[in-house]
Amino acid sequence: MTKTWDPSQAEAIVRAHAKLEGPLLPILHALNAEYGCIPEAATPLIAEALNLSRAEVHGVISFHHDFRREPAGRIVVRLCRAEACQAMGGRELGEIVLRHFKLGWGDTNGDRSVTIEPVYCLGLCAAAPAALVNGAPSARVEPARLIADIEAMR
Repeated sequence: MTKTWDPSQAEAIVRAHAKLEGPLLPILHALNAEYGCIPEAATPLIAEALNLSRAEVHGVISFHHDFRREPAGRIVVRLCRAEACQAMGGRELGEIVLRHFKLGWGDTNGDRSVTIEPVYCLGLCAAAPAALVNGAPSARVEPARLIADIEAMR
C-alpha cells in the first residue's frame, strides 16, 4: 500500500538528503520508497531545494527505469526487449503477455495488481527470453508459464 502525498513529509525527505554529495538520486530513491513513485508535485520541490531546473529533475526521473510517476501494481513484470531476447521469442512473449492482461508497455491494470514494463537487457542473454517478476529473474520464459505464474500471484 502506497502512502498519500504529504508535502511536509516530502520536504523532510528532501531536507534529510539535500546536503549529501550528489543528493538527487538519494532523494528520488527515498521518495520512491515512501510513496511507491515520484509524485509530480515533488519535482518543483526537489528542483528548488537543489537549485536545479524542473527539466533536469524530470530528465533524471524519466531516464531511470526504477522511478515512476504512478505507483506500480503489486506484481511488476519486466520483459527483456534487447536483441538477444527478441531473437529468441521475446517479441512474441511481450505481445502474448500484453494481450492477455489487456495492457500496453508501462501500463498497470485497473485493480493495480499487474504492471508490465519493458527493460533493455537483464544479462540473461544465453537463456533468452528473460523476465523479472517482482525482481526475481526468469530465463527461457514461455508465455503460458509466465502468465500462469502471474495469475497465481494475483
